[in-house]
Amino acid sequence: MTDWTISPVPGRGLRRAEGGVLALPLGISGDGRHLAVTELRLTPASAEQLHAALCYALDGQLPPHDGPECRQPVRYPGGRQRY
Repeated sequence: MTDWTISPVPGRGLRRAEGGVLALPLGISGDGRHLAVTELRLTPASAEQLHAALCYALDGQLPPHDGPECRQPVRYPGGRQRY
């Protein structure tokens, strides 16, 4: 049985593609060998749904120190911490 891995391609981030879709390059490997690069293409609506699902899945988990800015805590004077 082949051990498949699909992961983002280092150095090639998310971009806007033709027709307003968002494209994320993904590398496909099998049994430790690189096989192909393809793209996950999302409409803005699909990207919003994925974003919401990821936010829900990450809720309650502290962001990594090198995580994106949107995951870093925001402190409001006199208020509670929010993410």
